[in-house]
Amino acid sequence: MGGRSGLPVRVLWMLHAFLDLAGSQEIYAPGVPGTPCGDIKKENGIHRLEAMMYALDQINGDDELLPNVTLGARILDTCSRDTYALEQSLTFVQALIQKDTSDVRCTNGEPPVFVKPEKVVGVIGASASSVSIMVANILRLFQIPQISYASTAPELSDDRRYDFFSRVVPPDSFQAQAMVDIVKTMGWNYVSTVASEGSYGEKGVDAFMQLSREAGGICIAQSLKIPHDHKSSDFDKIIRQLLDTRYARAVILFASDEDIRGILNASKRADQVGHFLWIGSDSWGAKNSPIQHLEDAAVGAITILPKRATISGFDAYFTSRTLENNRRNVWFAEYWEENFNCKLMSSSKKDESSRKCTGQERIGIDSKYEQEGKVQFVIDAVYAMAHALHNMQRDMCPENSGICPEMEIAGGKKLLKYIRSVSFNGSAGTSVTFNRNGDAPGRYDLFQYQWNNVTGLGYRMIGQWTETLQLHEDMQWPRGEQEIPTSVCSLPCKTGERKKVVKGMPCCWHCEPCDGYQFQPDEFTCKLCSYNMRPSANRTFCQPIPIIKLEWHSPWAVIPVFLAMLGIIATIFVMATFIRYNDTPIVRASGRELSYVLLTGIFLCYIITFLMIAKPDVGVCSFRRIFLGLGMCISYAALLTKTNRIYRIFEQGKKSVTPPRLISPTSQLAITSSLISVQLLGVLIWFGVDPPNTIIDYDEQKTLNPDLARGVLKCDITDLQIICSLGYSILLMVTCTVYAIKTRGVPENFNEAKPIGFTMYTTCIVWLAFIPIFFGTAQSAEKLYIQTTTLTISMNLSASVALGMLYMPKVYVIIFHPELNVQKRKRSFKAVVTAATMSSRLSHKASDRPNGEAKTELCENVDPSSKYLTPRKWALKRQRMNW
Repeated sequence: MGGRSGLPVRVLWMLHAFLDLAGSQEIYAPGVPGTPCGDIKKENGIHRLEAMMYALDQINGDDELLPNVTLGARILDTCSRDTYALEQSLTFVQALIQKDTSDVRCTNGEPPVFVKPEKVVGVIGASASSVSIMVANILRLFQIPQISYASTAPELSDDRRYDFFSRVVPPDSFQAQAMVDIVKTMGWNYVSTVASEGSYGEKGVDAFMQLSREAGGICIAQSLKIPHDHKSSDFDKIIRQLLDTRYARAVILFASDEDIRGILNASKRADQVGHFLWIGSDSWGAKNSPIQHLEDAAVGAITILPKRATISGFDAYFTSRTLENNRRNVWFAEYWEENFNCKLMSSSKKDESSRKCTGQERIGIDSKYEQEGKVQFVIDAVYAMAHALHNMQRDMCPENSGICPEMEIAGGKKLLKYIRSVSFNGSAGTSVTFNRNGDAPGRYDLFQYQWNNVTGLGYRMIGQWTETLQLHEDMQWPRGEQEIPTSVCSLPCKTGERKKVVKGMPCCWHCEPCDGYQFQPDEFTCKLCSYNMRPSANRTFCQPIPIIKLEWHSPWAVIPVFLAMLGIIATIFVMATFIRYNDTPIVRASGRELSYVLLTGIFLCYIITFLMIAKPDVGVCSFRRIFLGLGMCISYAALLTKTNRIYRIFEQGKKSVTPPRLISPTSQLAITSSLISVQLLGVLIWFGVDPPNTIIDYDEQKTLNPDLARGVLKCDITDLQIICSLGYSILLMVTCTVYAIKTRGVPENFNEAKPIGFTMYTTCIVWLAFIPIFFGTAQSAEKLYIQTTTLTISMNLSASVALGMLYMPKVYVIIFHPELNVQKRKRSFKAVVTAATMSSRLSHKASDRPNGEAKTELCENVDPSSKYLTPRKWALKRQRMNW
């Protein structure tokens, strides 16, 4: 056979290859119905075929690799049809099929001589995954190893079904993982998928959907399939379906060249250029054929291509091919016509108007040339087979330079073992290895179709994927968008809004605000803060509700405090005046003992204002309980004792001239003290049953707006307890009012009966106004302020009314008219009673006995502060009354 490099022996092995392309990787495109093949593919078919021839030339010219062994090839076209490829693959196994020729004879009776086909040791190809699957099922039966340079369907990784299949490109599961990483990096969670019918497209999309489910956070809006025998209307329908979910702008494409063109064309017809964000698989890669004349529709598309490099040696080889030096390629003449748009022979498919080919045309000079993307992998696949054969020869034939008998009978299973264990630097300088399933490691380059001011539209590398994603930042988007476009079912919820996920679509949700006192512990939940907490401004956590109390500088406190201070000053002034003029007739006529008791009660009524506004603590709360009703109780107990005394005196006078019992000052003080002791006893019981304490009331000012919520620091005293504490005093007040009404007819203002009456009427009006205000504001957010202010002002007014009506006229006379503060003629009890019986027109006040003698006190029937009569006038008046 001739030798290599002077060696005496050359052995010819046949490596058979499929050069087809489900994604424009075949020599011929699929034909119209009825014909298996269509037009020739210039790049994906011829480039890859020539890449295999180039690799064989390089191997056969290498003295270090397979010395004394020459590799040959039988190349068949599959026209990208799995059924047609199956028919073609049968020629590979003919040498392994044993034929029974015992009953076959020639016409002369001799047995025939059959030319046995060359033995096939391995297959390079195919390109389309669907074709590789079909062929792999045949080859595994005859244990023929197969290495593909472009088939990426994930199911080919199943070592139990495709145990003799290997590939130098990573499976689509890696590519699908790269796509998932791209989608997540872009922040897209709502995407659609479009696949060409067949193993490559459908299995690629299945891998993407499976990985996206495992990764989480990605939802598939629609998963559409392009039928094998498609029409333009099919693509228009797909675009309409994609537009049904307009927010899913990102579209994953696992499709052939023709299908990609059909989709881009349909998007132009629908006037949706720039709407979709295409993510193309390696079938799109960095090729121009899918986007020719559709460049505007492809701007912004992100495509994936197994990491590759331009093989400069192949460029020099291919551009030097001519019709003269490349006769071994039976399809080259047809490629020549297509590439230079000329006609070579009469049987050409070119029309008659085409110019004649001269044969002097040159590739890359007279036509555009760019190395096809899978050339590197075709070369690596051939080299992988060659390295496996080389290692096998080295191990099995150590003594022979060539093929030994052991190697002849070794079989495909032995060769497969060597294929799976090869490791060498490929044509691009990257390592070529296989895992246990026969897959190459995942290494991808990522491209984006962009506009460049210098070169115009073209592919630009934007990153790579080798187990993890690395993206550059120089990316462009359609429609001049500066930020990364969105492809989401629902926009992110604002802070403080929870996601209510749509059933079955975890990427679609409705945003519901966490309202009221709810906070957001996670993006899907709203929870109520505890009773003493409120949500923060962004509702991401709870924070303590501010604690408030009635401050001294508050307008609600300033007015009561001002009135109380005026009242205290006035009370001290009156008390000081009475003490200073303690023995004067007016002071003695007023009943000094009960007057001082009454002034003490009035003073305490004013003092309670400060206790109600002071910061609550146990001491303040204790004093509030004691003095809340004590001041009023002392005041009205004294007034009730006075009015009761007047009433008993005049009722007794109607029956007898004998004075009633218990009208002495000591008796009056005893009665008053007994009435006061009831209040004190009630307070002591209150202390024992419910000890005083402070609380923080979070319900009082828990407004609808949590920002306005406040906790109120206050004493542990309920509204009902306040009313109960004041109830006894109100009872005394009402009883006193009744007696005031009964004694309204006493003449000469006897012992202050009418001023006491006016005082009680006014006080009743004040407290009748207090009750609806106090309870009507129980649900108000301003309850603390309104109720405290109402209560203190009511007590201040009650004290002021008593102080003003009962004591201010006396003080006025004592200070400004001392001449009226003189002793009057005394009358007997009988005379006084007779005068009261004869006349109901004159009013007079009751006064206490100045010296403990009932008869003497009653003689002083005229209060100088109210009726100032001279002796002469008094005598005249007596005559008119028939004294």
